[in-house]
Amino acid sequence: MEIRQLQQFVTLAETLSFRAAAERLHISQPPLSVSIRKLEQEIGAELFERTTHTVNLTKAGKSVLDLARQILFNAGELPKLARLANTGLEGELKIGFVGSAKYSLLQRILIPFKQSHPGVTFRLHEDSNHGILHALEKNDLNIGIIRTPLGMPPTISYEIAEYHEFLVALPTDHPLAAKEILTLEDLRHEPIINYTANAIPGLHALVSRLFEDAGITPNLTQEAVQVETVVFLVSLGMGIALVPSCVEAQPIAGVAFRKLPKNTSATRLGLGLAFNTKYKTLLASHFLETAMAC
Repeated sequence: MEIRQLQQFVTLAETLSFRAAAERLHISQPPLSVSIRKLEQEIGAELFERTTHTVNLTKAGKSVLDLARQILFNAGELPKLARLANTGLEGELKIGFVGSAKYSLLQRILIPFKQSHPGVTFRLHEDSNHGILHALEKNDLNIGIIRTPLGMPPTISYEIAEYHEFLVALPTDHPLAAKEILTLEDLRHEPIINYTANAIPGLHALVSRLFEDAGITPNLTQEAVQVETVVFLVSLGMGIALVPSCVEAQPIAGVAFRKLPKNTSATRLGLGLAFNTKYKTLLASHFLETAMAC
Protein backbone atom coordinates (compact mmCIF):
# COMPACT_ATOMS: atom_id res chain seq x y z
CA MET A 1 0.00 0.00 0.00
CA GLU A 2 1.39 3.38 -1.04
CA ILE A 3 0.64 6.96 0.00
CA ARG A 4 -0.20 7.61 -3.65
CA GLN A 5 -2.95 4.98 -3.52
CA LEU A 6 -4.44 6.46 -0.37
CA GLN A 7 -4.46 9.91 -1.98
CA GLN A 8 -6.25 8.48 -4.99
CA PHE A 9 -8.76 6.70 -2.72
CA VAL A 10 -9.53 9.87 -0.74
CA THR A 11 -9.86 11.96 -3.91
CA LEU A 12 -12.26 9.47 -5.47
CA ALA A 13 -14.22 9.27 -2.21
CA GLU A 14 -14.59 13.07 -2.21
CA THR A 15 -15.58 13.39 -5.88
CA LEU A 16 -17.41 10.06 -6.40
CA SER A 17 -16.40 10.36 -10.03
CA PHE A 18 -13.47 8.67 -11.75
CA ARG A 19 -13.37 11.47 -14.30
CA ALA A 20 -13.33 14.26 -11.71
CA ALA A 21 -10.85 12.40 -9.50
CA ALA A 22 -8.50 11.74 -12.42
CA GLU A 23 -8.61 15.43 -13.39
CA ARG A 24 -7.83 16.51 -9.84
CA LEU A 25 -4.96 14.01 -9.65
CA HIS A 26 -3.68 14.93 -13.15
CA ILE A 27 -3.80 11.36 -14.41
CA SER A 28 -6.04 9.49 -16.84
CA GLN A 29 -8.96 7.34 -15.71
CA PRO A 30 -7.64 3.83 -16.61
CA PRO A 31 -4.55 3.97 -14.31
CA LEU A 32 -6.72 5.38 -11.52
CA SER A 33 -9.18 2.51 -11.86
CA VAL A 34 -6.34 -0.03 -11.83
CA SER A 35 -4.77 1.59 -8.76
CA ILE A 36 -8.07 1.53 -6.83
CA ARG A 37 -8.58 -2.14 -7.74
CA LYS A 38 -5.09 -3.00 -6.46
CA LEU A 39 -5.78 -1.12 -3.23
CA GLU A 40 -9.03 -3.03 -2.73
CA GLN A 41 -7.18 -6.31 -3.30
CA GLU A 42 -4.54 -5.37 -0.73
CA ILE A 43 -7.18 -4.36 1.82
CA GLY A 44 -9.34 -7.40 1.06
CA ALA A 45 -12.60 -5.48 0.60
CA GLU A 46 -14.35 -3.41 -2.05
CA LEU A 47 -14.20 0.30 -1.24
CA PHE A 48 -16.57 1.52 -3.95
CA GLU A 49 -19.83 0.38 -5.52
CA ARG A 50 -19.60 1.01 -9.26
CA THR A 51 -22.38 1.19 -11.83
CA THR A 52 -22.38 2.55 -15.35
CA HIS A 53 -23.22 6.05 -14.14
CA THR A 54 -22.47 6.20 -10.41
CA VAL A 55 -19.71 5.60 -7.89
CA ASN A 56 -20.47 5.29 -4.17
CA LEU A 57 -18.53 4.31 -1.08
CA THR A 58 -19.23 0.90 0.42
CA LYS A 59 -19.47 0.38 4.18
CA ALA A 60 -15.82 -0.68 4.11
CA GLY A 61 -14.89 2.46 2.18
CA LYS A 62 -16.72 4.72 4.63
CA SER A 63 -15.08 2.98 7.58
CA VAL A 64 -11.50 3.59 6.38
CA LEU A 65 -11.93 7.05 4.81
CA ASP A 66 -11.23 9.03 7.98
CA LEU A 67 -8.18 6.89 8.81
CA ALA A 68 -6.85 7.36 5.27
CA ARG A 69 -7.15 11.13 5.66
CA GLN A 70 -5.26 11.01 8.95
CA ILE A 71 -2.48 8.89 7.41
CA LEU A 72 -2.11 11.42 4.58
CA PHE A 73 -2.11 14.27 7.09
CA ASN A 74 0.63 12.62 9.20
CA ALA A 75 2.66 11.85 6.08
CA GLY A 76 2.52 15.54 5.19
CA GLU A 77 3.86 16.46 8.63
CA LEU A 78 7.03 14.35 8.21
CA PRO A 79 8.93 16.72 5.90
CA LYS A 80 7.96 19.64 8.14
CA LEU A 81 9.59 17.91 11.09
CA ALA A 82 12.71 17.29 9.02
CA ARG A 83 12.90 20.94 7.91
CA LEU A 84 12.44 22.06 11.49
CA ALA A 85 15.50 20.10 12.56
CA ASN A 86 17.65 21.94 10.00
CA THR A 87 16.22 25.39 9.38
CA GLY A 88 13.50 26.21 11.90
CA LEU A 89 9.73 26.17 11.74
CA GLU A 90 8.06 27.37 8.55
CA GLY A 91 4.92 26.77 6.54
CA GLU A 92 1.35 28.01 6.31
CA LEU A 93 -1.05 28.54 9.21
CA LYS A 94 -4.77 28.78 8.45
CA ILE A 95 -6.64 30.69 11.16
CA GLY A 96 -10.34 31.41 11.39
CA PHE A 97 -11.56 34.04 13.84
CA VAL A 98 -14.72 35.69 15.09
CA GLY A 99 -14.96 39.44 14.56
CA SER A 100 -14.39 40.42 18.20
CA ALA A 101 -10.92 38.80 18.10
CA LYS A 102 -9.80 41.80 16.03
CA TYR A 103 -10.16 44.16 18.98
CA SER A 104 -7.05 42.92 20.81
CA LEU A 105 -6.40 39.17 20.80
CA LEU A 106 -5.28 38.71 17.19
CA GLN A 107 -2.85 41.59 17.39
CA ARG A 108 -1.53 40.46 20.78
CA ILE A 109 -0.74 36.97 19.44
CA LEU A 110 0.15 37.51 15.78
CA ILE A 111 2.76 40.23 16.23
CA PRO A 112 5.09 38.25 18.55
CA PHE A 113 4.47 35.00 16.65
CA LYS A 114 5.41 36.60 13.31
CA GLN A 115 8.59 37.99 14.89
CA SER A 116 9.64 34.60 16.28
CA HIS A 117 8.53 32.60 13.20
CA PRO A 118 9.42 34.71 10.13
CA GLY A 119 9.14 31.71 7.81
CA VAL A 120 5.44 31.25 8.52
CA THR A 121 2.73 32.62 6.22
CA PHE A 122 -0.84 33.19 7.39
CA ARG A 123 -4.26 32.71 5.83
CA LEU A 124 -6.79 34.58 7.99
CA HIS A 125 -10.53 34.14 7.59
CA GLU A 126 -13.27 35.88 9.57
CA ASP A 127 -16.35 33.76 10.26
CA SER A 128 -18.96 32.84 12.84
CA ASN A 129 -18.41 30.26 15.58
CA HIS A 130 -20.45 27.74 13.59
CA GLY A 131 -18.46 28.28 10.39
CA ILE A 132 -15.12 28.04 12.19
CA LEU A 133 -16.00 24.79 13.96
CA HIS A 134 -17.24 23.27 10.70
CA ALA A 135 -13.98 24.24 8.96
CA LEU A 136 -11.92 22.75 11.82
CA GLU A 137 -13.80 19.47 11.53
CA LYS A 138 -12.99 19.30 7.80
CA ASN A 139 -9.33 20.26 8.45
CA ASP A 140 -9.79 23.43 6.39
CA LEU A 141 -8.40 25.45 9.33
CA ASN A 142 -5.52 24.80 11.73
CA ILE A 143 -6.69 27.14 14.48
CA GLY A 144 -10.03 28.75 15.24
CA ILE A 145 -10.48 31.75 17.51
CA ILE A 146 -14.00 31.33 18.84
CA ARG A 147 -16.35 32.96 21.32
CA THR A 148 -16.99 30.85 24.44
CA PRO A 149 -18.88 29.30 26.17
CA LEU A 150 -19.91 27.04 23.31
CA GLY A 151 -20.79 23.39 22.80
CA MET A 152 -17.97 21.60 20.97
CA PRO A 153 -17.90 18.63 18.58
CA PRO A 154 -16.02 15.67 20.16
CA THR A 155 -12.89 16.12 18.01
CA ILE A 156 -12.50 19.84 18.81
CA SER A 157 -10.60 21.05 21.87
CA TYR A 158 -9.92 24.61 22.98
CA GLU A 159 -8.03 26.74 25.46
CA ILE A 160 -9.29 30.07 26.81
CA ALA A 161 -6.98 32.89 25.74
CA GLU A 162 -8.90 35.94 26.95
CA TYR A 163 -11.77 36.56 29.37
CA HIS A 164 -14.32 39.36 28.99
CA GLU A 165 -17.41 40.61 30.75
CA PHE A 166 -20.62 42.02 29.34
CA LEU A 167 -20.97 45.79 29.01
CA VAL A 168 -24.06 47.75 28.10
CA ALA A 169 -23.63 49.58 24.78
CA LEU A 170 -25.99 52.51 24.28
CA PRO A 171 -26.10 55.77 22.31
CA THR A 172 -24.08 58.53 23.96
CA ASP A 173 -27.11 60.85 23.96
CA HIS A 174 -29.36 58.29 25.70
CA PRO A 175 -30.58 59.39 29.17
CA LEU A 176 -29.19 56.16 30.71
CA ALA A 177 -25.68 57.13 29.57
CA ALA A 178 -25.56 59.55 32.51
CA LYS A 179 -25.26 56.57 34.88
CA GLU A 180 -21.88 54.86 35.45
CA ILE A 181 -23.40 51.45 36.19
CA LEU A 182 -26.60 50.11 34.64
CA THR A 183 -28.75 47.26 35.88
CA LEU A 184 -30.79 44.95 33.69
CA GLU A 185 -33.87 46.47 35.32
CA ASP A 186 -32.82 49.79 33.73
CA LEU A 187 -33.15 48.08 30.34
CA ARG A 188 -36.58 46.53 30.93
CA HIS A 189 -38.45 48.81 28.53
CA GLU A 190 -35.58 49.67 26.19
CA PRO A 191 -35.26 48.31 22.60
CA ILE A 192 -32.66 45.52 22.79
CA ILE A 193 -30.37 44.34 20.00
CA ASN A 194 -29.46 40.65 20.38
CA TYR A 195 -27.31 38.12 18.51
CA THR A 196 -28.77 35.81 15.88
CA ALA A 197 -29.41 32.46 17.57
CA ASN A 198 -28.44 30.14 14.71
CA ALA A 199 -25.22 32.05 13.89
CA ILE A 200 -24.00 32.98 17.38
CA PRO A 201 -25.83 30.60 19.72
CA GLY A 202 -23.41 31.14 22.61
CA LEU A 203 -23.79 34.93 22.87
CA HIS A 204 -27.51 34.72 22.13
CA ALA A 205 -28.00 32.19 24.94
CA LEU A 206 -25.94 34.21 27.42
CA VAL A 207 -27.86 37.43 26.77
CA SER A 208 -31.17 35.56 27.01
CA ARG A 209 -30.08 33.92 30.26
CA LEU A 210 -29.09 37.26 31.80
CA PHE A 211 -32.53 38.73 31.22
CA GLU A 212 -34.26 35.50 32.25
CA ASP A 213 -32.34 35.34 35.55
CA ALA A 214 -33.36 38.95 36.20
CA GLY A 215 -37.00 38.11 35.55
CA ILE A 216 -37.16 40.42 32.53
CA THR A 217 -38.64 39.79 29.12
CA PRO A 218 -36.47 42.00 26.86
CA ASN A 219 -37.98 44.15 24.14
CA LEU A 220 -36.01 42.59 21.26
CA THR A 221 -36.09 44.79 18.17
CA GLN A 222 -32.99 43.80 16.14
CA GLU A 223 -30.60 40.89 15.67
CA ALA A 224 -27.12 40.73 14.17
CA VAL A 225 -24.46 38.11 13.45
CA GLN A 226 -21.31 40.00 14.50
CA VAL A 227 -20.49 42.00 17.63
CA GLU A 228 -19.24 44.82 15.40
CA THR A 229 -22.61 44.96 13.65
CA VAL A 230 -24.43 45.09 16.97
CA VAL A 231 -22.30 48.07 18.08
CA PHE A 232 -22.89 49.76 14.72
CA LEU A 233 -26.65 49.39 15.14
CA VAL A 234 -26.34 50.97 18.59
CA SER A 235 -24.48 53.92 17.04
CA LEU A 236 -27.45 54.42 14.68
CA GLY A 237 -29.80 54.65 17.63
CA MET A 238 -31.49 51.34 16.82
CA GLY A 239 -31.35 50.12 20.42
CA ILE A 240 -29.22 49.03 23.36
CA ALA A 241 -27.07 45.88 23.49
CA LEU A 242 -24.95 43.73 25.78
CA VAL A 243 -21.48 43.39 24.26
CA PRO A 244 -18.12 41.83 25.27
CA SER A 245 -15.86 44.26 27.13
CA CYS A 246 -13.13 43.89 24.46
CA VAL A 247 -15.08 46.25 22.19
CA GLU A 248 -13.88 49.18 24.32
CA ALA A 249 -10.43 48.74 22.72
CA GLN A 250 -11.80 50.27 19.50
CA PRO A 251 -14.46 52.83 20.49
CA ILE A 252 -17.01 53.91 17.92
CA ALA A 253 -18.47 57.40 17.64
CA GLY A 254 -21.88 57.79 19.21
CA VAL A 255 -21.64 54.73 21.47
CA ALA A 256 -21.11 54.73 25.24
CA PHE A 257 -20.24 51.65 27.29
CA ARG A 258 -21.48 51.14 30.84
CA LYS A 259 -20.75 48.36 33.33
CA LEU A 260 -23.23 45.97 34.87
CA PRO A 261 -23.21 45.35 38.66
CA LYS A 262 -20.56 42.81 39.66
CA ASN A 263 -23.18 40.46 41.09
CA THR A 264 -24.98 40.15 37.74
CA SER A 265 -25.10 36.45 36.82
CA ALA A 266 -23.49 34.93 33.73
CA THR A 267 -21.52 38.02 32.78
CA ARG A 268 -18.21 36.26 32.05
CA LEU A 269 -17.34 35.07 28.58
CA GLY A 270 -14.17 34.65 26.60
CA LEU A 271 -12.25 33.97 23.42
CA GLY A 272 -10.82 30.50 22.98
CA LEU A 273 -8.26 28.96 20.64
CA ALA A 274 -9.80 25.84 19.12
CA PHE A 275 -8.16 23.02 17.17
CA ASN A 276 -9.01 19.59 15.79
CA THR A 277 -7.25 16.97 17.93
CA LYS A 278 -6.96 14.66 14.90
CA TYR A 279 -5.19 17.26 12.74
CA LYS A 280 -3.11 19.29 15.18
CA THR A 281 0.02 20.32 13.28
CA LEU A 282 3.41 21.10 14.76
CA LEU A 283 3.00 24.69 13.59
CA ALA A 284 -0.41 24.94 15.28
CA SER A 285 1.11 23.63 18.51
CA HIS A 286 3.77 26.36 18.42
CA PHE A 287 1.08 28.98 17.77
CA LEU A 288 -0.96 27.75 20.73
CA GLU A 289 2.08 27.85 23.00
CA THR A 290 2.84 31.42 21.94
CA ALA A 291 -0.76 32.49 22.37
CA MET A 292 -1.07 31.11 25.90
CA ALA A 293 2.21 32.78 26.89
CA CYS A 294 1.15 36.24 25.68
